[in-house]
Amino acid sequence: MGTRGREIVGMDINELLDLLNGAFASEWLAYYQYWLGAKVIKGPMKDAVAAELNLHATEELNHATMLATRIVQLGGDPVLNPQRWFDLSPCAYDAPQDPYVSVLLEQNIAGEQCAISAYKNLMDATKDKDMVTYNMALTILEQEVEHEEDLQSLQEDLELMVGRGMAIKK
Repeated sequence: MGTRGREIVGMDINELLDLLNGAFASEWLAYYQYWLGAKVIKGPMKDAVAAELNLHATEELNHATMLATRIVQLGGDPVLNPQRWFDLSPCAYDAPQDPYVSVLLEQNIAGEQCAISAYKNLMDATKDKDMVTYNMALTILEQEVEHEEDLQSLQEDLELMVGRGMAIKK
């Protein structure tokens, strides 16, 4: 823990650590949702979507690493028990119980939209108070916005491929 680095944070450190641990929990759940979805996916375009899900899983794991590093820098502990992830995460985990490609895309788009809101909230909480966390949240937010766009593009491609006359399983 860096003493001066902690001193320059202009907000309650425990409140900040709670926000960071919520984001950390979300990233682990997102990682697992993407990773598992890529393994069980079925339907048209499954290979292209699985490749994107695997890429996003890797990026979510990188986000968790960034968050853990920041939590430790502030003298905190990242969530030590994975059972707490569900309680701390502001975003839901959607198990891929229906592995059809369009269902997985919808679930992961919803997850990205939640993540975008969560990082916007973290940025609002740290703006002009903790520039290190603010900049980290901005970096992650940029990737979450890109993830949403990637998934929505795949969803559009799937709808075009399946055709207007054929229903997509919902």
